[in-house]
Amino acid sequence: MSLPLPGLSDTDPVGSIAHLIQTALTPVFMLSGIGTLLNLFNTRLARVSDHLEEIAHRLDDDPPDDARNVLLRHQERLHRRVFSLDTAILLGAVGGASTCGAAFMLFLGSLRDSSLAVVLVTLFGAALCCTIGSLAAFFIDSVLGWHGLRSEGSLPRISAKH
Repeated sequence: MSLPLPGLSDTDPVGSIAHLIQTALTPVFMLSGIGTLLNLFNTRLARVSDHLEEIAHRLDDDPPDDARNVLLRHQERLHRRVFSLDTAILLGAVGGASTCGAAFMLFLGSLRDSSLAVVLVTLFGAALCCTIGSLAAFFIDSVLGWHGLRSEGSLPRISAKH
């Protein structure tokens, strides 16, 4: 007499195993997607930070007033973009942690054969909400970048003599 595996029904063991594998893989795919998004957000943040550093160097060179005003507006917009990307990264990280928590609860539920549905739904729901929030913050960064290019154009070229 063999003991049944926790979470599997006796009526359709192959279907139950397939369902258990599907359920276990869902958070893994979501976590992979969130990791890819976090990589994208971090790369974008590094580029914006480099741009901020370039503007700081240009401002240190004491440009003419008109160029200085353009640089200061550009710097302000870049600071808003940094905040937006920081928010995207934070929400993505919380979404990833929630996904890991949901996968852990699935694991515990299959081992203990207990009803952890409320915790599982809460964690997975938090992961989805944070991922949506992360994408919204990234969209805000994109809009700020696009708007700046359309309204202000590229950075002014400053000659060495002013």
